Amino acid sequence: MEVNQYLEMFIEESKEHLQACSEHLLELEKNPDDLAIVGEIFRSAHTLKGMSATMGFEDLADLTHKMENVLDAIRNEKIHVTPEILDVVFESVDHLEEMVMDIANGGDGKRDVSATVAQLKRIELGEEAVPQVAATVAEPAGVESVLEYDSFEQTVIAQSSEQGFHAYEISVKLREDCLLKAARVFMVFEILEKDGEVIKSSPSVEKLEDEQFDQQFYVAYVTKESAEDMQKKIMKVSEVEEVVVTTIDQKKFSEREYESQQEVAATASAVAEVESTPATVPSKPEPAAQPAKTAAPAKAEKNHAPVGNKTIRVNIERLDILMNLFEELVIDRGRLQSIATEVNHGELNETVERMSRVMGDLQTIILTMRMVPVETVFNRFPKMIRQLSRDLNKKINLEIIGAETELDRTVIDEIGDPLVHLIRNSVDHGIENPTSRRAKGKPEEGTVVLRAYHSGNYVFIEIEDDGAGINRDKVLAKAIAKGIVTQEQSYSMSDNQINELILASGFSTADVISDVSGRGVGLDVVKTTIESLGGNISIESTQDVGSIFSIQLPLTLSIISVMLVEIEKEIYAIPLSSIIETSIIRSSEIMNAHNQKVIDFRGKVVPLVFLEEIFEVPRTESQDEEFHSVVIVRKGEKLAGLVVDSFIGQQEIVLKSLGNYLTNIFAISGATILGNGKVALIVDCNALIK
Repeated sequence: MEVNQYLEMFIEESKEHLQACSEHLLELEKNPDDLAIVGEIFRSAHTLKGMSATMGFEDLADLTHKMENVLDAIRNEKIHVTPEILDVVFESVDHLEEMVMDIANGGDGKRDVSATVAQLKRIELGEEAVPQVAATVAEPAGVESVLEYDSFEQTVIAQSSEQGFHAYEISVKLREDCLLKAARVFMVFEILEKDGEVIKSSPSVEKLEDEQFDQQFYVAYVTKESAEDMQKKIMKVSEVEEVVVTTIDQKKFSEREYESQQEVAATASAVAEVESTPATVPSKPEPAAQPAKTAAPAKAEKNHAPVGNKTIRVNIERLDILMNLFEELVIDRGRLQSIATEVNHGELNETVERMSRVMGDLQTIILTMRMVPVETVFNRFPKMIRQLSRDLNKKINLEIIGAETELDRTVIDEIGDPLVHLIRNSVDHGIENPTSRRAKGKPEEGTVVLRAYHSGNYVFIEIEDDGAGINRDKVLAKAIAKGIVTQEQSYSMSDNQINELILASGFSTADVISDVSGRGVGLDVVKTTIESLGGNISIESTQDVGSIFSIQLPLTLSIISVMLVEIEKEIYAIPLSSIIETSIIRSSEIMNAHNQKVIDFRGKVVPLVFLEEIFEVPRTESQDEEFHSVVIVRKGEKLAGLVVDSFIGQQEIVLKSLGNYLTNIFAISGATILGNGKVALIVDCNALIK
């Protein structure tokens, strides 16, 4: 069966199942006696195992199988959920996520997870640690093997047994101070190969040779020698601390392998059935590799369930191509509108107007197709908060509101890292430790709220905490010490302006550098990234009450609304997202303050920026006009007035990059093609406001 055609679907569905595992594990931690949650995790793991085996990713399937065994034991109440067990299962999910990401990046999904596998084995057996005693031979009946064997390896062991050989699993542990681990491994293998045959090792031989293991490794081995003799021979190797020789219970793993093979066969059959089905959109999308674990219930449910929404998966590259083609249509629409205005033909005008309406609807649909719920980014944070609260010895509750809010995929791809920085900042700097919170009369458990909502053509994402807030005096003192602001400037700064000093490059108020924060990097990256997306960030904080970091982001980055302005027959586009209003002022209203031309705008002193000077626009004749056209723009709380010759009007334009040859052009963020075929440069207002 050709499985490459299902690879993309496998990766997407694997991510969904692993995300479901993470979410349910967090629920299980809060409700350890709820076996229904365990059942949900088990089903996700079981499905992932079958899919992985069918696709040929044995390491992924093997680790999932081990995790599934532990979940099955919990589900059947053979073992009880503890924080230590959940830590190991969380670690397993982390490994599985890394394996899937490796496959998505073109890798084979292989990873050394022997330590985690050993931990899962111990948990499954109801043990906290493997009871190994140095220089002993262990042959307990019914002990599960640490190694996993494929059908070929099982056949070899079975045939060897029939010919009078013994099959052992040998655990070799080297001393902590062993310097030449690879050499000791070589000596052990030399002894083994004299008396029998090595079937398998964990880690692999290549990793053992490269010393890519801790102190312990496992070997599957067939020989006619007794277990006691083999143990004594290996113990003769220098720097070997302990050797445990266990007889392989062939009957037990044969039964388990048969069961696994049945599942894989059923899964392969399901995939083959999908492959042979006519190319129609199913009434309910099914995973490419759905194992037959719940075949009967699924069939019954299918017979009675109403037909749901019809959905298909579309490669994002196709949506990007569709968007690019539509952008070209937007440019041509502008040109047609310009031509229709000049020709002024009735039927042509009517046709262009109808085409504009249809294209408006088409634009809405295409932009909606590119929208992705912020849930895809928010989902990573509950597990991160859990780990941070443990690392920092704090009690933290994360509340997520508005996860269904949608953003353009391009923005989603970029917003993840800034949110990580902001949440880590809230947890480390904001939320106090339980003792401090009790002293302030607060509950021991701090709360971090992650909120998203639409407002107009923007999406707002807020990170709110009920922690210590921002210490105004401490921030100001640090900013003055680092030369970010002067003592004189600090006297006239508002509380919000002082709060936003923490976004400056290299700024940190942490007294101790830790893994979480304190190196002065992070929040400046947040500010830069958000502004590059056409958004802005603001901070509200009250000491000992809490802080709110608010991020404003545009819904989409490719098609934006702008105000077209003219300077000496050159046309520039100013994004509407930055504009407060336009105004006509008299020359007599312009004042000078600190060598800067300013105006009084609604009681505020606003500096003027003459775009003809910034962009060095050549004048055919000197301008000495009584009135000036000014566009008032905003960056956070700061304002500026951009002086232009005249306003042309509002228009939707397609944002185009300037390419690799025109990088770092001051105050220009891109370009667009207008209806008359001319190119207009798009002004970067953030660069002009200091």
